[in-house]
Amino acid sequence: MSVNITFLGGADTVTGSKYLVRHADRCLLVDCGLFQGYKQLRLRNWNPLPIAPDQVDAVVLTHAHLDHSGYLPLLVKEGFTGHAYASPGTQALCKILLPDSGHLQEEDAAFANRHGFSQHVPALPLYTRQDALDCLPLIKAVPVRTAFQPIPDWRVTLSSAGHILGASSVLLEVAGRRILFSGDLGRPDDSLMYPPDPAPMADTLLVESTYGNRRHPAENLQAELAPALQRLAKRGGVAVVPVFAVGRAQALLHAIAQLKAQGKIPRSLPIFLDSPMAIHTTHLLEQHMGEHRLNAHEVQALVHCATMINSTDESKALASRHGPMVILSASGMATGGRVLHHLEHHAGNHRNMVILTGFQAPGTRGATLASGAKSVRIHGRDVEVNAEIVQLESASAHADGEQLMQWLRTLKRAPDQVYVIHGDMEASDALRGRIQHELGWRALVPEHGATWPC
Repeated sequence: MSVNITFLGGADTVTGSKYLVRHADRCLLVDCGLFQGYKQLRLRNWNPLPIAPDQVDAVVLTHAHLDHSGYLPLLVKEGFTGHAYASPGTQALCKILLPDSGHLQEEDAAFANRHGFSQHVPALPLYTRQDALDCLPLIKAVPVRTAFQPIPDWRVTLSSAGHILGASSVLLEVAGRRILFSGDLGRPDDSLMYPPDPAPMADTLLVESTYGNRRHPAENLQAELAPALQRLAKRGGVAVVPVFAVGRAQALLHAIAQLKAQGKIPRSLPIFLDSPMAIHTTHLLEQHMGEHRLNAHEVQALVHCATMINSTDESKALASRHGPMVILSASGMATGGRVLHHLEHHAGNHRNMVILTGFQAPGTRGATLASGAKSVRIHGRDVEVNAEIVQLESASAHADGEQLMQWLRTLKRAPDQVYVIHGDMEASDALRGRIQHELGWRALVPEHGATWPC
C-alpha cells in the first residue's frame, strides 16, 4: 500500500509543524508543534486534529522549540498514549520548555481574567503545567545516528541538524520509501552549534524554508551587537531583549561575555537573564559538552556573564532599577511571558532600546516592533514605542537560502519529490523556485491540510 503525508502544520506558514505519515493502518506524527503568530493561526491550536489522538501510533520530534513540540501535552491530554521519540538533547529541553509553556498559558489566562480583556469568559489555557508534566514520561530519548523502530517495520534515524541543542533531521524508512524531514537546519557558521550533518539519500524530502528568500549578513553577532550596547551604555538606557530561551539566549550571552572580555563594551554593564527556562537551558550546555562548539571555559564565562533572575518578585524588582542595563527575557517574538512586562515598562522611553534577535513571525509583537510601529498592544492596551529598535540580522539560528541550498546539494542523488515547508509563503516559494531551477528537482509548497504521496 502507498505511503502518504498530511500537512497538519508548518505548511504555507512558519509555525505549528505537524506532519502525519500514514501507511496501511499505522500513523506516525513527525513534530507536534504549536501555532504561533497571527491570531487566525493561533486559533488552529484549539481545533481538533483530523485524526483522533489515540489513533496516532507514535511521534518523532525534530527538536524542542514549541512550534515543533508544544502541542504534545494537548495530544496526550486528548488521548495519545504512545511514545514520542527524540534525541537526548531534545528530551532534556522538553522537560524545561513544555511545563513552562503550560505555566505561561495558565498565567496569561489568569491575567486576562483579572483584567477582563479576553473575549472568552473565563479565559482558559490550552493546557496546564500539569498536563505538560503528564506527557514527559512518554518522551523517549534515542541516540543520534542510530536506527530505531517507533512502529514495527517503520525505521527512523536521526541526524544532527545544528540549530539548537538536540536538533535533528529525521529519516523515515517505511514500505520501501525513504522520507527525509530536514527539521530546522542550523547555520554552518553558528557560534554555538556544529554544522548540520550531510543529508542522507531520500525518495521524498521535506525541507524547511524559514530564511529561504534571504541571505545572512557577513558580519558576526559580536560585530553587530557591540555598537548597539555601546550606544546604550553612553546614554544610560535599558535594553529589553526578547530572546528565544533555547539557543538565542545562550548565543547572546556568549557574545556579550566575549565583548566584555575584549573590552569592546563596559565590563560594568549589568546583564540580567530573566527567564527560568533560559537559565535552565543555559546550564544544560554544561551537561552536553561535545554537542556544541563551546569549551568549558567559554561555557563558564557565558553562565557567569549575567545575573540570573528566577522569581517573579526578582523580575518585578528590575522595574525599579535605573540604566544602563540589559534585560534578556523570553519569548523571542514577544508573544508572552515576563518580557511583555519589561516592554510595557521600558518601550516608551527614547533612551531605551529593544533588541530583536532572530526571525519574527508575521503577526507577533516582535514583527510589529520590527516594522517600526509606534505602538504595540500588550495586555489589552496600546503601549507607546519610543525606544530605539535594533534588529540583529546575524542572530538567527536558521540556515539562510544559500546555506539551505548547500545542504540540499549534499544529497547524493535527486529525490523524487521535495515539499518546501516551515516558511512564510514568500520564503517558501523562493526556495521552491531555486530548487527547481538550480537543481532541476520537483518541488512544491503544500497547503495546510493537504495530503500528498511519499
